[in-house]
Amino acid sequence: MQPAAHPARRVRRVLAAVCLLVVAGLPAGSSGAGATGTGTLRALQMNLCNSGRAGCYTGRAVRQAADVIAAEAPDVVTLNEICRDDVVTLERALRAVRTGGTVISAFQAAGDRPSRGPTRCNNGEPYGIGLLIRLDDRDARPSVHRGTYPAQDLADPEERVWLCVRAAGLHACTTHLANTSAQVALAQCGHLLGAVVPGVRGDAGSAPAVVGGDLNLRAGGTPDVRSCVPAGYRRIDDGARQQIVASSGVTICCRRSVDMRGTTDHPALLATMIRSWSVPPPGRY
Repeated sequence: MQPAAHPARRVRRVLAAVCLLVVAGLPAGSSGAGATGTGTLRALQMNLCNSGRAGCYTGRAVRQAADVIAAEAPDVVTLNEICRDDVVTLERALRAVRTGGTVISAFQAAGDRPSRGPTRCNNGEPYGIGLLIRLDDRDARPSVHRGTYPAQDLADPEERVWLCVRAAGLHACTTHLANTSAQVALAQCGHLLGAVVPGVRGDAGSAPAVVGGDLNLRAGGTPDVRSCVPAGYRRIDDGARQQIVASSGVTICCRRSVDMRGTTDHPALLATMIRSWSVPPPGRY
């Protein structure tokens, strides 16, 4: 006779089963980015190692990322270690797979301290982070917010940045935190989740906020990524340093690592979320 499951494990199993049933019961295309009422939101985090400068570069990651987008049909795609033109390519991939609504994209170059300009890929394009988001047509006035962290590792020429899109029914952000100092990465994480995200949400705080990125911090590490996640937020990871964090009131029902077939040194991380949210009246976001 097997021992009884721990009560916390039983709760997690029941919650996961309920989430799966809810997802299965929703009609195709019912992902809720920008929608009113209960729905699902699928977020996909990818670090593509596409600068051309790192040892993990293969030149095939963007093509594989387009295939993953076509297969998984996400609502939000957060992108790290990319060149500016990669966002254009992957935006086309998301437009092709998602009918209805509006697909918007944004890019933010990492800074290069020595030149006081952008960090660049080997092909000359600015290098940094990107966002792809599918919104309902009612989200007619999304706004892009971007910035450079006040905390930086001065021994690293790359200046780390954040990028967010604010819309009526969804706020999404991405970042790639310092990989040369865990303490600097922790300070950047605290600034993003403690100051940037609340500032972007503003008076539209009822809309869900989703943050995806390679935070270069681990659960159980020193320091621990969980120490910079606000109370009530939900967090998942890929077993390593990629994280997806959702604001309070959002249930992350399912997570899955997606094989990138050796095109980059990170798997993709896919999260399915469920919650009820409502679009605020016009002029309130």
